[in-house]
Amino acid sequence: MHIHVRGAQGEAKFWLTPTVYLADSDGFDARTLRELRDAVVDNKDLIERTWNEHFA
Repeated sequence: MHIHVRGAQGEAKFWLTPTVYLADSDGFDARTLRELRDAVVDNKDLIERTWNEHFA
């Protein structure tokens, strides 16, 4: 399970399991990537639940 984050500055892919970690990125600086990772961690349960509802 993973999530893509896209914005004007770039894009990133985060794997959600077994823990949240950055798989790939292009354009985002290190600070932004840390902030994005924190947001994914904070919302991991919601993201997983929504993913499962969409793909079930």
